[in-house]
Amino acid sequence: MNSRKLVLLGLILALLGSFFVFDLGQYLNLDTLKAQQAVLNAQVASNPWQAAGLFSLAYVAVTALSLPGAALMTLLAGALFGLLEGLVLVSFASTMGATLAMLSSRFLLRDWVRGRFGQRLAGIDAGIEREGAYYLFALRLVPAFPFFLINLAMGLTRLPVRTYWWVSQLGMLPGTLVYVNAGRELGQLESLGGILSPGLLGAFILLGLFPLLARKLLGLVQARRVYAGWLKPDAFDRNLLVIGAGAGGLVSAYIAAAVKAKVSLIEKHQMGGDCLNTGCVPSKALLRSARLAHELRQGEALGFSGVRAVVDFPAVMQRIQRVIADIAPHDSVERYSGLGVEVIQGEAKLTSPWTVEVNGQTLSSRSIIIAAGARPLVPKIPGVELVQGYTSDTIWNLREQPRWLLVLGGGPIGCELAQAFQRLGSQVIQVELAERLLPREDADASELVLASLQADGVDVRLQHRAERFELVDGEQRMIARRLDTGEEVTIAFDCLLLALGRVANVSGYGVEELGLVVRPNGTLETDEYLATRLPNIYAVGDVTGPYQFTHVAAHQAWYAAVNALFAGFRRFKADYRVIPYCTFTDPEVARVGLSEGEARAQNIAYEVTRYGIDDLDRAIADEAARGYVKVLTEPGKDRILGVCIAGEHAGELLAEYVLAMKHNLGLNKILGTIHSYPTMAEANKYAAGEWKRAHAPQGLLRWVERFHAWRRS
Repeated sequence: MNSRKLVLLGLILALLGSFFVFDLGQYLNLDTLKAQQAVLNAQVASNPWQAAGLFSLAYVAVTALSLPGAALMTLLAGALFGLLEGLVLVSFASTMGATLAMLSSRFLLRDWVRGRFGQRLAGIDAGIEREGAYYLFALRLVPAFPFFLINLAMGLTRLPVRTYWWVSQLGMLPGTLVYVNAGRELGQLESLGGILSPGLLGAFILLGLFPLLARKLLGLVQARRVYAGWLKPDAFDRNLLVIGAGAGGLVSAYIAAAVKAKVSLIEKHQMGGDCLNTGCVPSKALLRSARLAHELRQGEALGFSGVRAVVDFPAVMQRIQRVIADIAPHDSVERYSGLGVEVIQGEAKLTSPWTVEVNGQTLSSRSIIIAAGARPLVPKIPGVELVQGYTSDTIWNLREQPRWLLVLGGGPIGCELAQAFQRLGSQVIQVELAERLLPREDADASELVLASLQADGVDVRLQHRAERFELVDGEQRMIARRLDTGEEVTIAFDCLLLALGRVANVSGYGVEELGLVVRPNGTLETDEYLATRLPNIYAVGDVTGPYQFTHVAAHQAWYAAVNALFAGFRRFKADYRVIPYCTFTDPEVARVGLSEGEARAQNIAYEVTRYGIDDLDRAIADEAARGYVKVLTEPGKDRILGVCIAGEHAGELLAEYVLAMKHNLGLNKILGTIHSYPTMAEANKYAAGEWKRAHAPQGLLRWVERFHAWRRS
């Protein structure tokens, strides 16, 4: 810290110390105000300008140093100077003090905070740059958040000082008016009976209603601002219109119909979206066939000899289509029409905040939910158009099994499909840019999956960057570079699978025309209620994130549908505290809450409890004795912060911990729950037992040991 910062910090500490050492707070309480009211009024009457100046300086000092008593001084202003003069004095003094506090925070703390948390502040900076004045105005207008914290927090941002001044001046004015008016009424008290005077009661009613009125006013101002230039219909054809019939859209429409709202659902492709047609369902059907192929090769371990089977690849792919067809009725037009949803098959186009054009017809709705999903990322690698490339959307069109399959990507989709095709008989080469597979998981989970893939025969190439594709004499090749050595590597293949993640569908249906905001990561920006910039348009699922999971899209759909239908009365913030997810490799990797890496990155203290599934009776009996249950807890407590399970049926085992975290049940509750023997679920109880053993009260146990020894004597 440089000398100027030390001087300022010393001055602030000296002033704060003087306030408490000399007990100056005794002058900032209601009893003192009552006792000195006559004296203060006389001083104001004899020297009004001097009194106003001293009061302003005192007010600036109190607010700049974030001392208690600003609210009482605002009341005092009304009592001493009256409504108009008191309002002017407090308005300018409070803004001056707030600005000084903000500048002090910026000078003393911003560099340190940015050096430590700079990456996490990037999103806040982007929001402040775009809507900083509005955010500050909202905080000032609705005084639910302490003003001194606003001053300190805004000092850490890049909000210009001039903007901070005028927005604070304007935003604090309504609240200042209410408090000064209340103080004016207090100043007129001559006896305790005056407390019940109509004027004073009115002032305190205003104090109570102000936050509600301010919030309503703020909403009206915002609505007028964001809807400027659009003509709102006098009436609407429906209550809710949903764009996209994937998991998020289907659940949104279902909920709306269940509460008897008139709802329309528009889908331009297939009902059920990616999950049913190209994602979760077909991939899990493929994994089931691949699992059987693997088990047949492990027959000797189960006591069989001579077990043989030939993979009929076209039949495997045809079975996948049959599974899709068997599940499709759950998401069909017929089913949702029967539930009361108007299903429209066509391409939607937002034409205003309340209207959508589809099939040449304009539909109006009070609220709209966008559930447009996402699509596989196709990278701009030179020559990629020359080779036979597939994505997780199109790989299901294969009917001829590739001999050499190149999988580009080491995330969940890449790992699942690489293992499946390898087990079905293809030779898979998997290329990943990072140092390990599944980079979002902890290293121990990544190592377990890597070992399993390699044991199956997958040729895993880590730290390889794809640079270009070539077609040479009919042979398809990828030229990559090893990041560890810089060496150029040539990889030949028959078929390419691009598994590099997914990008949100945010174009082609009116997002740009309506000015909806797209985040830097390409997803549609929404607030904590899942509303976009236009408060009556919501978004759920992959199009907005933050998690691209079917179950999260369905989870968001409840919040979006309820908020869209009942926003004028009650709104709910989307809850992401307990989100489970699973990578369906063998072994599976399932997780909820914090990982070790995330806890370290966020400086969250934790303890780790680990139970090896190789010690579990059922796992040994099933030839599945590998993996672990890892639980992160608060130090010294059984409160669960996060869980990672790697092993057989990890996705199923995780559900117990999801329930526990959702309802604040600790490891002691899991330990006290009976689990059937022999089951894989016992691993959860044994993990809780490991935690209990590590936290046994050793001092008490030593006394108990002496007690038992005494009883034996």
